[in-house]
Amino acid sequence: MSKGFAKACALLAVAILLVACSPKLDWRTVQSPQERYTALFPGKPDKLERRIPYQDQELLQTLEAVKIDDDIYAISSIQLSVDQIASLPKLLLHLQNNILERAKASGGIVEEESATYQTASRQRIPTQDYFITLKSDGKAQQFMRVRWITRPMSDGGVWVYQVSVLHANANADNAKIMLSKEEYTNFFNDFYPE
Repeated sequence: MSKGFAKACALLAVAILLVACSPKLDWRTVQSPQERYTALFPGKPDKLERRIPYQDQELLQTLEAVKIDDDIYAISSIQLSVDQIASLPKLLLHLQNNILERAKASGGIVEEESATYQTASRQRIPTQDYFITLKSDGKAQQFMRVRWITRPMSDGGVWVYQVSVLHANANADNAKIMLSKEEYTNFFNDFYPE
């Protein structure tokens, strides 16, 4: 009887280990040749396009995103032509303020950290990561990590990318610690614009 019990316990332990090891994240490389980047998503992203009005013009914004449990992993792309390049500084400021200033206005916290990203040609470029705690009624409700990247095109235009993760149901104290875990860092480190 003790041999049978030991065998059953061993089988149960193996079953628990197999369940614990099965990943909820199904990492896959996603190539977006039109938006000129390659990224590693934790699942198959949905893709949508929309036209956004900006300073008497319309800009095409492409969004690829996937929701895994409480997390939304997203990459937004906007292409500016040579004729639109003068609006780049204001557009970038607008995109950043839309998130950062709104978070601060609602009592949230924004932490900034120097980072780098790697291009498809393996060149390392400095950038900034922003770790945001979004609050409601004085309590942390959501965490967000976001990075903006601009990449020149051969025709003189530029791509503007926003790489972000939004984590709902924040139950930790620090967005930076939470969103620096491997499953989030992989997403940021494996985004390669051309």
